[in-house]
Amino acid sequence: MAEKNILAFFKSPEEAKEALNLLKDVRVVDSSVDRIDGYPGDGIDRIENPVTGDFPGLGYLTLGGDFEDRDAAVLAAASVSASGMSSGGDDNQTTGRDILLTLVVEEEDYERAMQIVRQAGALV
Repeated sequence: MAEKNILAFFKSPEEAKEALNLLKDVRVVDSSVDRIDGYPGDGIDRIENPVTGDFPGLGYLTLGGDFEDRDAAVLAAASVSASGMSSGGDDNQTTGRDILLTLVVEEEDYERAMQIVRQAGALV
């Protein structure tokens, strides 16, 4: 039997787990719930003073990024998220969707699974 993959983005781990519970009638081969981020690294583990601290750049301070490549660090610092100048307005459907529900389902159940995760509030 063929399998299909679904990547569904939620605003909280609880939403993703609830969607997974709703999929009990669907043949789920594999699943996982993970928090994702657009930038590498685990963030700052101590408070940095931008005036006296030795930090590599704005993306490190505001995004918690741990960049190995200077070009990636500069590009991240250009993000509106780094400057804090983004309101993330009501029309921005992706804001806050950092929980990823990954599903592998049987091909026959794909459409039903997609319908369930959409009804659960996922961005797919």
